[in-house]
Amino acid sequence: MSGGTVGRFSGRLRAVAAVCAAWVALVGGGTARADGGEPSGALRLGARTALAPGVGYQEFSLPASHGPAYGHLLTVDLREPRVSLDLLHPGAVAARSPLSRLADGRGAVGAVNGDFFNITEAQHPGVEPTGAPVGPAVASGLPLKAAVPDGQRFGPAMPPGVTTEAVLGVGADRRARLDRLTLEGVVLTSRGAVRLRGFNQYALPVGGVGAFTSRWGAASRVRATCGTDADRSAPCSARTYEVTVRRGRVVSAAEKPGGGPVAAGSVVLVGREAGARELRRLRVGDRVRVTERLRSEGRGPLRFAVGGFPVLRDDAPLEGLDTVTAAVRTSAGIGDRGRRLYLLALDGAAEFRSGLTVSELAVVMRSLGADDALNLDGGGSTTLVTRGAGDAGARVRNHPSGGAERPVPNGIGVFTRP
Repeated sequence: MSGGTVGRFSGRLRAVAAVCAAWVALVGGGTARADGGEPSGALRLGARTALAPGVGYQEFSLPASHGPAYGHLLTVDLREPRVSLDLLHPGAVAARSPLSRLADGRGAVGAVNGDFFNITEAQHPGVEPTGAPVGPAVASGLPLKAAVPDGQRFGPAMPPGVTTEAVLGVGADRRARLDRLTLEGVVLTSRGAVRLRGFNQYALPVGGVGAFTSRWGAASRVRATCGTDADRSAPCSARTYEVTVRRGRVVSAAEKPGGGPVAAGSVVLVGREAGARELRRLRVGDRVRVTERLRSEGRGPLRFAVGGFPVLRDDAPLEGLDTVTAAVRTSAGIGDRGRRLYLLALDGAAEFRSGLTVSELAVVMRSLGADDALNLDGGGSTTLVTRGAGDAGARVRNHPSGGAERPVPNGIGVFTRP
């Protein structure tokens, strides 16, 4: 066995050992897993309600380190040809809406909230939060945005080795998978080429140039030049420049990023530090071509993708998961070689609000039948909705911990067709 193989094997053992205490706390009784497999111990699943062919809903309960937890679960069988998944979003990256409204707008039979997002800007007076999500997003095969730098994210600490580029998605093969989407793009001018470092995202890397399209929305682009790659709260950059390109030519320029909708067919380029210096070389009338794509590490492009961070991979919890802080959480898990999806939302009612640690969440997803799982935005954002045959609209199944639905930037929608 090579040194690298030994290291990976030892790492897997350490990961398993790190959650042994949580596993012992959760295992005990002997109820069946959601996929009908091995017992899940103290995890108690309620009766399953069929929402549509291949889509089921049930409730569950379990004891946890900080008190009893109660939750809601959607199971999705992607082998059913009438079932599909897609990203729910308000029509713009920098916008938010209650999950039930997003689900009703698309006719989803079920949904959970998605990625962490730019929710506050207390450290930057005068700068409004954009509401835009942290990670990459793909809807109906269309890339909407790329990931912000790791140090600019919102949400719990990620395990070692994980980046904001992590996603859960579904490819053309109709199999769900954990993946990583990396931005590849360039700004081509008569004066040379500049690497594109951002695409419809609320934070740009220091020294970078980012592109904003009509998919961004009306939010100010100033936030993109605030903070640094390692410190979200660092001051906004004083060295910025913005260029608007329409039909392949520069039509205007400004010292500071602006706001308002980007017209269809136009691209606004925002630069900070070295990136601003590159954009200052452009003149009104110059020809400019902007290209961007999200490169997948997996088997071909994703038709749908949502950001988050992995907690379970290849049937083992990741190393370094938080074992201390408990909270109401949302998660999406994958089983049966990508053919089955588990969408989980904990209940935020007062008696269950202590929730789970991230480490316990990984154990629960494994108990339900997942081999891989992603942690999504939690706390007041956690929401799960269903729409059964007799429902006039989406029904919020959990009690949001804030007392009402929090508007969110995106979610995972489950759809069926006749």
